[in-house]
Amino acid sequence: MVAIRRLPEGEEEQRGQAIVSRGDRFIILRTARRNFWRDTKRESAHFMQSEQLSVSHLSLAGRTAVVTGAGSGIGRAIAAELAAAGAHCFLHTGSNRAGLDETIAAVRAANVQAAGEVADLSSFEAQDRLVEQACNWHGGVDIWINNAGVDVLTGERAGWSFEQKLAALWEVDVIATARLSRAVGKRMLARGQGAIVNIGWDQAEQGMAGDSGELFAMIKGAVMAFTRSLAQSLAPAVRVNCVAPGWIRTAWGQDASPAWQARARREALLDRWGAPADIARAVVFLASPAADFINGQIVPVNGGFRYSQAVQGADGG
Repeated sequence: MVAIRRLPEGEEEQRGQAIVSRGDRFIILRTARRNFWRDTKRESAHFMQSEQLSVSHLSLAGRTAVVTGAGSGIGRAIAAELAAAGAHCFLHTGSNRAGLDETIAAVRAANVQAAGEVADLSSFEAQDRLVEQACNWHGGVDIWINNAGVDVLTGERAGWSFEQKLAALWEVDVIATARLSRAVGKRMLARGQGAIVNIGWDQAEQGMAGDSGELFAMIKGAVMAFTRSLAQSLAPAVRVNCVAPGWIRTAWGQDASPAWQARARREALLDRWGAPADIARAVVFLASPAADFINGQIVPVNGGFRYSQAVQGADGG
């Protein structure tokens, strides 16, 4: 038999709680009912807000975004897409000052503010200075995009040894991404909101044969794993996600051999190379209010990977 009774005098009785007793099991009725209605009102308010987002769900008007590695390619495309959505942009490059100036000019053409900094992200001091400058530039940072990475596929670095490439990639792609994310993440937590987006690689989890496959599986696999853990550390105020590009026609892709050109098309279900703008649109979506229930995720942007056509045994270098 279930008996409903009032609690003896005490703190819980002062709160006017009633309980149901069945042996040693107690259910606090009024507290549960009060919590239910409180949570229902909160969720209803969120759903109403979500309906309002249908009109301007991708707008970043008035927000401040930082993009590392914005001197060309994917970084420049991300900056342009952020600016088109209304975000003010603080941009970084490792050494391409001329390219950074071009990106800044393109961003300002969208009628938003832009500034930039050249910084060697293999240096802890330069990393810390970049965070300080970016956060002080426009009164705080709402969005941080870790796009910077060492190019070991073109130019002088293409001739480096495996060990040299690994060391350079580890310093910038992994350590800098982690340190910058942790530093800006703490500041975002203090402000009560923010979004961080990292850049991974779509084949890091399944692997790809060859020197480059081994290198980028290690490097981008680390970034992707870090993303998932940082999202848990910063939740619920700050969201952290990762875009994992497939075959994207950047500088290396433009000059790739006919064999690589064919492979890139063959492995994509959409039968084409990806473009920097494809990655940029995904990044801006994840940084926007439209993605406010997406956190700790790795989002492949590769046209759909055709696993049955993956080349085994080819060297990626």
